[in-house]
Amino acid sequence: MRLIVGSIIVILCVFGGYAAMGGKLGVLWQPFEFVIILGAAIGAFVIGNPGPVLKAVPSMFGTLMKGPKYKQEDYVELLGMQYSLYKLIKQKGMLAIEQHIENPHDSSLFNAFPSFANNHHAVEFVCDYMRMLTMGANNVHEIDALMDEELETHHQEQERIVGAMQSIADGTPALGIVAAVLGVIKTMGSITEPPEVLGHLIGGALVGTFFGVFVAYGFFSPMAASLKSTFEAESKYYLSLKAGLLAHIAGQPPVMAVEFARKALMSDVRPTFAEVEASTANLPA
Repeated sequence: MRLIVGSIIVILCVFGGYAAMGGKLGVLWQPFEFVIILGAAIGAFVIGNPGPVLKAVPSMFGTLMKGPKYKQEDYVELLGMQYSLYKLIKQKGMLAIEQHIENPHDSSLFNAFPSFANNHHAVEFVCDYMRMLTMGANNVHEIDALMDEELETHHQEQERIVGAMQSIADGTPALGIVAAVLGVIKTMGSITEPPEVLGHLIGGALVGTFFGVFVAYGFFSPMAASLKSTFEAESKYYLSLKAGLLAHIAGQPPVMAVEFARKALMSDVRPTFAEVEASTANLPA
């Protein structure tokens, strides 16, 4: 929604302002200039990015349209899942969770929390570290370092997508100059034409510079910034898992481990202590 509303505002303000000061909108319609700039930008995008980034383009636009995929209710559910998991371990020991971490898709514990159970990466994250605990790993600092390495790798994968979008934003003004220069070359080939014809040709050439700067700073750069902020917000989901797991490994009781996890969330989606307490009060282990 933000993408649509913002795009409408940009278009109306730029073209509406141009028309209001007496400009002729028809002059701005230079389809071949647009083909040169956007076509070259797409080609450069393909050249400069590996296959995984190119495959992520559809989901990238989905992220731009929808924004962060986690809402406050998802975080409440995440905290409830952690409480149930840690409570089960406290009551019945580590062996009680083997059936859940070895077959997470059939786990009654995980499936009681649908948004978590449908998050493949989050389930895998929890199961991997719980499996390490069942095998005897209990050094908090070593597990903390390993989690940091894994989350940093995940962050770098997302940063490649942000960087790819930012590279388009950085390149389109220069490609606009390329289109403008080609327009000037075309104009010079018609130097014997009357002034009104030359004026139209020169105006068409300058549209290339305008369009390159317009799409770079009106669309591509804000889209890169939006992706960055969305990925940073979503990373808190895993940081919350990390905080809760480390607190549990350090020996904190379930309610305190969940409080550690809650504190890792951003304030706009962080449930209150009372909300978490109410949601976990009747959760079975």
